[in-house]
Amino acid sequence: MLKTFMPEMKTGEELRDHQVKRLKWTVAHAYNGSPTYKEKMDDAGVKPGGIHSLDDLKRLPFTTSADLQEGYPFPLLSVPFDKVVRIHASSGTTGKRKVLCYTQKDIDDWTRFFARCYEMAQLSAEDRVQIAVGYGIWTAGISFQMGCEAFGAMAIPAGPGNLDMQCQFLMDFQSTVMCCTASMGLLMAEEVNRRGIRDKINLKKMIFGSERSSDAMKNRIRDLLGVEHMFDIPGMTELYGPGTGLDCIYHTGIHYWADYYILEILDPDTLDPVPEGETGEMVVTTLEKEGVPLIRYRTRDLTKMIPGQCPCGSILPRHDRILGRSDDMIIFRAVNIYPGQVDHVLSGVKGIGSEYQIILDRKEDGRDYMTLKVEQDQSFDQGNASALSRKIAGEIKKQIMVSVDVELVEYGFLPRSERKSKRVFDNRDNC
Repeated sequence: MLKTFMPEMKTGEELRDHQVKRLKWTVAHAYNGSPTYKEKMDDAGVKPGGIHSLDDLKRLPFTTSADLQEGYPFPLLSVPFDKVVRIHASSGTTGKRKVLCYTQKDIDDWTRFFARCYEMAQLSAEDRVQIAVGYGIWTAGISFQMGCEAFGAMAIPAGPGNLDMQCQFLMDFQSTVMCCTASMGLLMAEEVNRRGIRDKINLKKMIFGSERSSDAMKNRIRDLLGVEHMFDIPGMTELYGPGTGLDCIYHTGIHYWADYYILEILDPDTLDPVPEGETGEMVVTTLEKEGVPLIRYRTRDLTKMIPGQCPCGSILPRHDRILGRSDDMIIFRAVNIYPGQVDHVLSGVKGIGSEYQIILDRKEDGRDYMTLKVEQDQSFDQGNASALSRKIAGEIKKQIMVSVDVELVEYGFLPRSERKSKRVFDNRDNC
């Protein structure tokens, strides 16, 4: 019997008591360790001794990605350098990289709650986990591996890409679990099908991170591979990295590790709490992090809380899959659109695949136009193309309230990637 990595708390009340205790510690640690946090709290009129309950959380100032970028290369560091044992950094696609420092306790905590992900997915010591995510300065590869090793399963550190090697490993090592992006999951499923090796592999489960995985994409992967479960694993460099939650085998929402961080769902414009079940921005406050604690960090990720208790019985609360980012919002003819909304609509339409692209143009008349390229299903009857295009356009109009031109393309026409798939192409800035 493997040891458990689940929280020691058994009730919601015990969990809240733990959060209050650790929130007090975090505020004091950040205030005393980081000049930036001290200045922020002094400006907000908050002292560590003034934190008594979770209601006091709203008195604390927000932290943003700008705080991390402005403090480069060691932003918000709250411990002496001799306690830092590792750094990781984000991709830095929107400016300076966000560099995060980790103490040994941070690494140990991260390893422990990542192992919890594998436990939540009901893996065993007999599982063989093929880790097809990036290694290096990024947080992905090493966290999947150290969590797997702590859990007690076999880690196969394959890294991303190289389909020949991935397929060979699946056959030779009889991997039972694969960790990758959803886009690479689809790529692998199609490649296994193309090579005719499905009966030669033993893949049972897949764990997807780094990007939103749509229902349509998961259904296609399931059809091609026959896997029992596909799980979504959230994570960001600022908040340790991947592994900060996972949906259980009931797939009713992502259980997040509320013993390691507090999650608020706020309106991104007013920064007021949204009602449970409504979409808002994820704002996180860490409870154990030493190197770079986060206090009310605006992640820009959009999701909603899932009310009630999960059928699995866990006391750990749940949030929905990530809809998108508040700064990824498309403004099209005065309507705010998130790519995840388009994804959701397309997942409910039969006769199409999982891949699509949103293309935005501004034409000579000065108006904006949206073209939606959508792959047909492999068994699609071309005689129904016009009707299917009208149906897609109608559902987009009905659910998102915008008009689109739908262009159906053959299955496999749109590019596949072992990393995140690019789906939005906004050409309006070039006009």
